[in-house]
Amino acid sequence: MSNLTIAMPKGRLFEKSINVIKDMNLIRDPADFDILSRKLIYEDKEKNNKFLLAKPKDVPAYIEHGAADIGITGKDVIMEHNKNLYELLDLGFGSCKLVVAVPEKSGIEKVENIAEHSRIATSYPGITKRFFDKLGIQVDIIYLSGSVELGPQVGLSDLIVDISSTGTTLRKNNLLPIAEIMYSSARLVANNVSYKSKHDEIKKLLDWGRKNENYELSV
Repeated sequence: MSNLTIAMPKGRLFEKSINVIKDMNLIRDPADFDILSRKLIYEDKEKNNKFLLAKPKDVPAYIEHGAADIGITGKDVIMEHNKNLYELLDLGFGSCKLVVAVPEKSGIEKVENIAEHSRIATSYPGITKRFFDKLGIQVDIIYLSGSVELGPQVGLSDLIVDISSTGTTLRKNNLLPIAEIMYSSARLVANNVSYKSKHDEIKKLLDWGRKNENYELSV
């Protein structure tokens, strides 16, 4: 019988994460996730699994420090926080791109044209810094936890780095993507110690992933 603690992401990834956990047979009754959506912790005593409800950006911290054995979060979050954990499966949903976007009227068509010390509003300061350092362009990064599209409109920043699924939000805010930094989708991740101490349980999830054409192994 499994005995896993699983960190589940709030927000846009939650509903499809429920489907994955259901398919993995990690919960007795999927309807129990209605309970989880109203609580922070839910225990399935029949399956002997515990579920934690957390913000996607916090999931890697719960995993790295052993508060959860496995969890679901976005690749963008994993890359930003650079935590020490195992990435097990690409779950194929929550697809988006992390892009550099500029005001349409700026006249900038590629990142090489971005002026030194331009101000960039973003929720991804780590990824943004690494990207521009690699290009050899010095920029001033302004961290915002959300609504980064507002930055150029109010003079806070010259451009932004943000996730984009369809490009609709960028267009509505008169922003033009000029570079793609990375592709992101939901990933199943595991604590390094749990990967070894609970290998039998986690291996079952990997075997399940191998048999399911919708998922791609990351290890």
